[in-house]
Amino acid sequence: MPQIALESLLSLEAYARQRGEFRARVMAHKGRRSVRLGEHATLVFEDELTIRYQIQEMLRIERIFEEDGIRGELEAYNPLVPDGGNWKATMMLEYPDAEERRARLAELKGIEDRVWVRVDGHAPVFAIADEDLERENEEKTSSVHFLRFELTPPMRDAIKQGAGLAVGSDHPNFRATTEVGAEIRAALACDLS
Repeated sequence: MPQIALESLLSLEAYARQRGEFRARVMAHKGRRSVRLGEHATLVFEDELTIRYQIQEMLRIERIFEEDGIRGELEAYNPLVPDGGNWKATMMLEYPDAEERRARLAELKGIEDRVWVRVDGHAPVFAIADEDLERENEEKTSSVHFLRFELTPPMRDAIKQGAGLAVGSDHPNFRATTEVGAEIRAALACDLS
């Protein structure tokens, strides 16, 4: 998958004019790339469009318009675009109540290393997590993790031919499995070369 180039980004002014329409398109797109895992976790499988949106939003929020600042954002976010042999996902652990969230995040230390994807007929592939920075401390894990799933060529071929796909966690305090529906499987197949 190609990386996002500086020249392809919209200026702050152009983005402001298109933001509403662009945001609506990206939110619908993300809906076709999101997998609920149990009651309290969601994985959003990123691609060039979702990361482009994140970069444009960061430039807007931080009012970054100078080339060095834009290059910094590209360096931070381009590694989250899948490269054709993997899937990259943002995992969010969602507990609306602050007390419950604090308690559960303490119980879920290490969950980021226990999340997997499984293509029918193949062994599970466990996530390579948080390559950019550590998101866990001695007390708790973070509520957001960045995951990479490296797929073998036979796995990629199977997905492109319509094989089933499951996402799961075997963390002792968070065991869940979700069978991924056809629409999301088709979207994820497009990420594979």
